[in-house]
Amino acid sequence: MSTIQSPDFWVAIGFLLLIGLILKPAWRFIKDSLDVRAKKIEESLNEAASLREEVQHLLADYQRKQRDAAREVDQMLADATNEAERLCQVEAEKLMQSLQRREELAEDKISQAEADAIQEVRNKAVETSILATQRILEKQLDQKTAATLLDQSIKELPTKLH
Repeated sequence: MSTIQSPDFWVAIGFLLLIGLILKPAWRFIKDSLDVRAKKIEESLNEAASLREEVQHLLADYQRKQRDAAREVDQMLADATNEAERLCQVEAEKLMQSLQRREELAEDKISQAEADAIQEVRNKAVETSILATQRILEKQLDQKTAATLLDQSIKELPTKLH
């Protein structure tokens, strides 16, 4: 028997045709399903690429903002340091001026105290001289000479007061 006349051959051909007829719509369904899945994967990849690009832009923005903030912090720190140094200098100058004023006041008080002491010594010297002169005059002057000196002093008094 030849192969074409064999029932097994025709069963096999029938089976293959049946499989072919069944697989054709199934193949279309599988192909469509795979196409849909491929399209979804492609969309997901595109979305992921888009998100990655967006994230990279956001990262770049945040890095720029961080650099700007760091520069701003550095500038604020430098400004604060400069301001603190300036305030220290101003306060040091005020302190020096205050100390200088106090020193001048102390020197003025010392000068005044010296002048007062000198005046007091002079006053004591004058008092002592007057007292000594009075005692000497009391011992050595008689009544008549004392009256003459007193009259003469009274006459000279208006010229010495003006």
